[in-house]
Amino acid sequence: MDGFGLQLPTIQNWSCHSCSECCTRHVVEITEEERQRIVDQGWSDDDEFTEGTPVVVRDLGPFWNRRWRLGQKPNGACVFLDEQGLCRIHARFGEPTKPLACRVYPYAFHPQGRQVSVSLRYSCPSVVENKGRSVAEQESELKEMAVEVVPAGVTQAPAPGLRRTGDLDWLPFRQFVNSLEALMTPPDVPVATKLATAVRFIDMVSEANLDRLSDQQLADFVEIICGAARSEAEVAGESADGQNPPLSAAGRLLFRMLAAQYARNDSLSNWRTGLMGRFRLLRVGTRFALGNGRIPPLQDIDQPVTFDQLEEPFGGLTPEAEEMFTRYFRVKIRGLQFCGRAFFGFGLIEGFRSLALVFPSMLWLARFMVAADGRDRLETADVAKAIELADHYHGYTPQFNRHQYRWQVAMLARGGDIRKAIDWYSR
Repeated sequence: MDGFGLQLPTIQNWSCHSCSECCTRHVVEITEEERQRIVDQGWSDDDEFTEGTPVVVRDLGPFWNRRWRLGQKPNGACVFLDEQGLCRIHARFGEPTKPLACRVYPYAFHPQGRQVSVSLRYSCPSVVENKGRSVAEQESELKEMAVEVVPAGVTQAPAPGLRRTGDLDWLPFRQFVNSLEALMTPPDVPVATKLATAVRFIDMVSEANLDRLSDQQLADFVEIICGAARSEAEVAGESADGQNPPLSAAGRLLFRMLAAQYARNDSLSNWRTGLMGRFRLLRVGTRFALGNGRIPPLQDIDQPVTFDQLEEPFGGLTPEAEEMFTRYFRVKIRGLQFCGRAFFGFGLIEGFRSLALVFPSMLWLARFMVAADGRDRLETADVAKAIELADHYHGYTPQFNRHQYRWQVAMLARGGDIRKAIDWYSR
């Protein structure tokens, strides 16, 4: 790690509060060295373990290149999670003996030239609620962690670029990233307005030919379109008169299918339900494609909620929810957790559009949970839970690395439905 600097999300706090959410929902992949260390610890002879539950399993990846993971109980929880919600490995042998993936979570490290950007996963409730020590106070621990995480030669990694890796150097690329964060920063502007403005900024970038611009010309261009995007947002807000146009018919279909990806419950135990489980997923997908009648059970919620119910206004966001969303996007943008190596090699344009679509998807999921509870107004806790559930998948499930998903994002952008979805579901 010598010669690198860390770029920290100083607006974020985090400490582990032992909620054990990460131990019940994640599949933890381990290296051969970690597997051997766990085997040598003698857990297979421990009476505390459920009979017949292996401590390590080799079933990840294709059959010709299987990889190891920690064992899981029938309910999907890690086999090392005890009745008090604590890690048995940590308790008996100390934190340094835990798998690297467990020690790093919820942090994520992404190369940025001579620096490494630090981001966080909002699937952790304490991250969402901003609970714990300031991340800035944890710099020394994070540097030690980065030594283990960041690969050798990372300074040679090219920038994600606008459309593809390598079409911009790091310096001009950072200008676009800094502008996106600046657009998401004003505390007195609703997050939906800030996000729609940032999407318009990205649309302008996508329409421009920047190949022959010098670095200075590029910097001037970024400043100009940043101002233009803000001006357009102000004009749109004045002319809207409280009316939010709905998505196009095609946009509604594409968005529903996207929202379904974030609302699903992809625990290992659910995936191993055989042919019946696959049939159930197909049936759910069909219901979302049709978009009428009752919404199928999601996240273990089985209540009579219809698709039409979620299209009604659910009230504005609370100030606390506004802060959560603003912090979420700023941390993801500054930490480069939406493009490049962190998001399947997406360029800045495609990656940010994908990130922007998380917002209406989270609000759709929050609306579903609220309606299932017999309410019609969003509360801060509803938004926090939706952020936690949706961020569990964003960038960490193979569905987002498929051609179909990229086509969905492109079509929603082409029809102006990304900004419409942001406005529509924030009512």
